[in-house]
Amino acid sequence: MTNLTPNSSFSLTLRLQIPNRIGMLASVTQAIAKSGGNLGQIDLIEQNHQFSIRDLTVDAGSSDHTEEIVQSLKDLEDITILDVYDRTFNLHRGGKISINSRIQLKGISDLAMAYTPGVGRICNAIAQNPEEVYNLTIKQHTVAIVTDGSAVLGLGNLGPEAALPVMEGKAMLFKEFGGVDAFPICLATQDTEEIVRTVKNLAPVFGGVNLEDIAAPRCFEIEAKLRQELDIPIFHDDQHGTAIVTLAALFNALKLVNKSIEKIRIVINGAGAAGVAVARLLRKAGAQTILMCDSKGIISTNRQNLTEQKREFAVKAQGSLAGAMQGADVFIGVSAPGVLTPEMVDSMTKDPIVFAMANPIPEIQPELVKGKVAVMATGRSDYPNQINNVLAFPGIFRGALDCRCSAITTTMYLEAASAIASLVQPSELNKEHIIPSVFDERVAPAVAAAVQRAAREEGIAGC
Repeated sequence: MTNLTPNSSFSLTLRLQIPNRIGMLASVTQAIAKSGGNLGQIDLIEQNHQFSIRDLTVDAGSSDHTEEIVQSLKDLEDITILDVYDRTFNLHRGGKISINSRIQLKGISDLAMAYTPGVGRICNAIAQNPEEVYNLTIKQHTVAIVTDGSAVLGLGNLGPEAALPVMEGKAMLFKEFGGVDAFPICLATQDTEEIVRTVKNLAPVFGGVNLEDIAAPRCFEIEAKLRQELDIPIFHDDQHGTAIVTLAALFNALKLVNKSIEKIRIVINGAGAAGVAVARLLRKAGAQTILMCDSKGIISTNRQNLTEQKREFAVKAQGSLAGAMQGADVFIGVSAPGVLTPEMVDSMTKDPIVFAMANPIPEIQPELVKGKVAVMATGRSDYPNQINNVLAFPGIFRGALDCRCSAITTTMYLEAASAIASLVQPSELNKEHIIPSVFDERVAPAVAAAVQRAAREEGIAGC
């Protein structure tokens, strides 16, 4: 039987024909429990004197686990499996987003205004005053989600087609949480210059660009060039979204343990886009002591062939992750499953803070350090303190689009992090509640307001 925690990403709906006799449904639920499945909703579809047909929703821990659960039901006498639905695959069939018209065409006059000949007047107005494109088209509320598919989630270089489901999901989150219309742009190239050129050519349609799932170090160069050459906001969520939400969570975790960011020792495991961005933002927020580790251990000045980004955080110290963890106040993981051990956590200082954000399997399972840490956070929704980028990027772009700023700055990141952290009131703050829920409707407006305030203070707001 699998040891992975059942979750909704491996969720099944099982349609069963069950004899209409006392105890038969109980035998089904017992089989599911014994196989480690987590039983959810049970719906009665049809019933007569001989049998009933029911739909059972069951969460599993992996694809192999789903097969174990199905087999456990096949082994029951008199139980017939009529159908098995993978709920996640069913949800994605046909894609997750669509384009809808904002206005209805009810007659010839509507058509004449929305399209030819009336639309010609709008084209001329924009040609005479290009700024009118923001007032008269979708540009004012639309973001391009751009990827080359080179670093899809934690799955690696899967290519543009395989990246599309993630970008569709991102578009859903933009709309649901920020009221921003976003569209996936999955590019069939991983050449830096070609990506930059393509995005520049697409820019007239969009009010901002969200870069997504582009491998380091190429992502840094693409972002820098687009920021330099375009006058619309460019945001790499894997970097800056992660950094903003991590800092927000750390602000509140430090309040609980009564420590200041200037005096703590922070270990960051993972030196890709997210790790570097987190480290940069923590420095801007006042962190003085950061040890960054990669698969070879501490990033040391004695190592050869470091990337420019790794050199930025290289230190004189040498050693493994285990060595770096000794006496650390905070661990931030944006790396790989299972790399942190309970023994490493034991070597940390009093009231340690652990953010194990590798997804879907964290650097250490929270159960392994229960009672050993002051605060534990992950990137998962089935544990307390989910550090999720959706707390940041919808509000970031909502604010940037609304004030029509030309760039998204470090000051905005810091203000956004403070805004997110402030939504957890002192009376609500505890070790299992250091950050708002992703469904807290206050988050996106608070972040948007912080972004607009920072834009105006920096003099880059366009309206």
